Amino acid sequence: MQCCGGSPQSCGAPLTGSILRLRATSRFAITSACLAASDGSLKSFSRRFLLGVPLAIFAEGRAALGADPSSAPAVIENFYAALLAVMKQAKKLSFDERYKRLAPAIERTLDLGLMTRIAVGPGWAQLPADQQQRLNSAFARYTISVYANRFDNYGGERFEVAPTTKPNPNGVIVESWLIKSNGEKVTLDYLLRQDAASWKVIDVYLSGTVSELATRRWEFVAVLQRDGADGLVQMIERRTAALRPG
Repeated sequence: MQCCGGSPQSCGAPLTGSILRLRATSRFAITSACLAASDGSLKSFSRRFLLGVPLAIFAEGRAALGADPSSAPAVIENFYAALLAVMKQAKKLSFDERYKRLAPAIERTLDLGLMTRIAVGPGWAQLPADQQQRLNSAFARYTISVYANRFDNYGGERFEVAPTTKPNPNGVIVESWLIKSNGEKVTLDYLLRQDAASWKVIDVYLSGTVSELATRRWEFVAVLQRDGADGLVQMIERRTAALRPG
């Protein structure tokens, strides 16, 4: 399934259909690059989203942003090590086994709660606590399921991670590259924010520009406005279920 040529609303399943059929170029980012590239306004928004614009949602943690960023690249290195370990054994593992092995690394590396809040947008603050919790849980299951679905083989890929970070109004950027078996390099940049314990990823940029959270918010806000929080949870759960084989 290709989403190119359609709008986010008409694309059908921009967070699953096009993603799962993208080749290794975007395999290691959750962003639907095809969707983002096909819509000029989304692509422009994606370049601005979090990468260079400070958001009020980070105000309570801004003091932590002055901490030493030198440990941030190690977060990505450890994440890649966990992904590669599963990839190399993927042919022997079921979907559920891959999910179980990947979940700790994903939960340790990604700030899934904050990513949910950012993806839902300003409407998050108006949601009751039980709906926020349901969205958090659905978003986490979906994210882990995407990785469990996608990392089902190994083709000789490797990663490189820049040893230093770049400053950002919302944290730091860690640059990295997927080196495919043919030597081609694909840029994957991570935006990390420091919480009380460690640096955590809050966004991923394919080719340095296509924001995962911009793509998600582009759709999530529309669904929330049209169908409410319950409708958004149901949409995420349907897509999570579709990721399971069979």
